[in-house]
Amino acid sequence: MKSYRKELYIDIKTRRAFINITSKVEECLRESGIQEGLLLCNAMHITASVFINDDESGLHRDFERFLEKLAPERPYDQYDHNGYEDNADAHLKRTIMGREVVAAVTEGKLDFGPWEQIFYGEFDGKRPKRILIKIIGE
Repeated sequence: MKSYRKELYIDIKTRRAFINITSKVEECLRESGIQEGLLLCNAMHITASVFINDDESGLHRDFERFLEKLAPERPYDQYDHNGYEDNADAHLKRTIMGREVVAAVTEGKLDFGPWEQIFYGEFDGKRPKRILIKIIGE
């Protein structure tokens, strides 16, 4: 069994963003040479998420509204966590959207449905962030 590990770096200019990272993940899969196995992709930050969904801008706006209703950014003093930082909402949004995805690898490709894409969700950006790619298989 082979194993591959790579960290991707992404610089988020805004506090929140949804970024399609499918092509970067597919590039890692090609580099790995693995044809059959599993791919793990996870955010290396507690206020960010990796998830699979459709690449549709209206849906992304829906995610933003939905998450903001559940865990609004302001007022900052509504959260016990906020003291030195103002990112309690980002921690909650990450919990809702999830930490990682695991995808099957079949014949050297991500084994996805027709509209599935991998996204990095950022909820406390404005600085460089890391994404882990780990692939195991043959």
